[in-house]
Amino acid sequence: MKTTAIKRTLLRSVFLFLVAIFAFVVLAPKQLRAQTPDTVSTNDVEFTEVPSASQQVIANKKSADSLAKIKADSVAKAGVSKTDATTIKADTNTTDIPKSLWQLFIIGFLGGFAAFLLPCVYPMLPLTVSFFTKRGGSRASAIWQSCLYGFSIIFIYVVFGLLITIIFGPAALNGLATNGIFNFFFFLMLVVFGASFLGAFEITLPSSLANKLDANSDKGGFAGIFFMAATLVVVSFSCTGPAIGGVLSSAFTKGDRLAPAVVMFGFSLAIALPFTIFATFPSALKSLPKSGGWLNSVKVILGFIEIAFALKFLSNVDLAYHWNLIDREVVLSLWIAIGILMSLYLIGKIKFSHDSDVTHLTVTRTFIAMGMFAFTIYMVPGLWGAPLKAISALLPPLSTQDFDISGGGSSAAIATPANTSSTIKVKKYEELFKRLPKVKGLDEWYDYDQAVQLSKELHKPIFIDFTGWNCVNCRQMEQNVLPYPEVLKRLQNDFVILQMVIDDKTELPKAEQYNSPVQRKDITTLGGKWLDLEISKYGSNAQPYYVITNEKGEPLVKPVGATDIKSFISYLDSGIAAYKK
Repeated sequence: MKTTAIKRTLLRSVFLFLVAIFAFVVLAPKQLRAQTPDTVSTNDVEFTEVPSASQQVIANKKSADSLAKIKADSVAKAGVSKTDATTIKADTNTTDIPKSLWQLFIIGFLGGFAAFLLPCVYPMLPLTVSFFTKRGGSRASAIWQSCLYGFSIIFIYVVFGLLITIIFGPAALNGLATNGIFNFFFFLMLVVFGASFLGAFEITLPSSLANKLDANSDKGGFAGIFFMAATLVVVSFSCTGPAIGGVLSSAFTKGDRLAPAVVMFGFSLAIALPFTIFATFPSALKSLPKSGGWLNSVKVILGFIEIAFALKFLSNVDLAYHWNLIDREVVLSLWIAIGILMSLYLIGKIKFSHDSDVTHLTVTRTFIAMGMFAFTIYMVPGLWGAPLKAISALLPPLSTQDFDISGGGSSAAIATPANTSSTIKVKKYEELFKRLPKVKGLDEWYDYDQAVQLSKELHKPIFIDFTGWNCVNCRQMEQNVLPYPEVLKRLQNDFVILQMVIDDKTELPKAEQYNSPVQRKDITTLGGKWLDLEISKYGSNAQPYYVITNEKGEPLVKPVGATDIKSFISYLDSGIAAYKK
């Protein structure tokens, strides 16, 4: 009886630990995630609410003087007047969980499922299930032990994800998302992992560690099962390590403090579930395909994918630091070459030294090869300027392409911009942002002070687009929403368009560098200056983030992030109506 009670207590504790982590991710109040304003989130989508001036005065009645002084000093140095600085937004986001965390969980889960199909993990399934079935004695005991085994796997991976956050810190995770050295490191790491999957070498942990854990797995009870799970994690690292690197790279680019833990939760859940499910229904093992050469094929395909994905990180560095080396056609050419090699590999025309001969094509392999051939052919017109909307967010912008017979524009009808004659003869920073993704037909400005001056001259509201070189959601909006005729017409005729690139690494002149009281750090780059303005003046650090303001920089309506065409048209119309009032 005592043993049964102890088992139930241990199982309940592990279960509650996992539930607590998931509940914190899903139900954590927004204010906990908003306590670190010195962050950069280039891909996250956040929707925040801007209070009216009267609401703001009431909300800040007790501390208005001191807070306004600090904000005013910071924003004034970023090129905003003291009067403008009084508009300080309170974040009232009511979204329970950022979309990016759900995306990361799905990425982690898919990555974990792919890792489960690798030669180091998949063959362990029947052995592990057989072990629990024989060791447990009864079916109920086998199910209990397999559940504990699965929870142990999840616990180990989630703790690993939490350690990453603790080591780097939540603020550092966000900063790393646009850091050139970090992106270049991930490029090299994914290339190395991809080469490992292709069979160049194996990445393994010390064998002494595996032997020590395996010896401890002989112990009875919870400790033995936990060390058995730890042994699987260590022994399979040569396969799962590169896969973990791939999914964690997505976590870092999201820049959220919970991202590593969330992606590891999804990854480990996908690995742990099959062991638990098949231990519960061992007869279902007969329906699974037997281990064989196809497992190595999965490994090779993942290797090709990781090498292709690595180019995204190299492109991020090239854009942010204006190297102008990794243009769109360069990435497309390499992706097409990788696609051709993957297709030929799938039909058995090429093979690596550790591959078995493909004597015939299975139906599954044939369909996968057809899909790969089709995707490769789809990319070819992109070399001549086709927009490739399905993957445009992952590619360098069309404006980086040298040979473009399409003219670099959208397929949407392009109207002539309204008269924007101004006393301003030269656009500041225009030369710097020639490679920034463009929406044909829009007249973008890149400096806050110039946009304010133009707004006063033309008597139009300012449409501020907080964007980034490496912002995937920004690219999706620029491809699918902004060029839509009804959206484009409003932006052309009724607004002054101001694009502020928050991850640009151009160094500010010494005279313009300053220390931000809000972020408590030195602002030395142009992108840092615009990010500081977004945080200080509008209380957000998300991209894309669209703010409609008057000539004083005061928000006229609630800002929005990435959204659909219908909602975006309503947002623009509400901004126009508010300005006219």
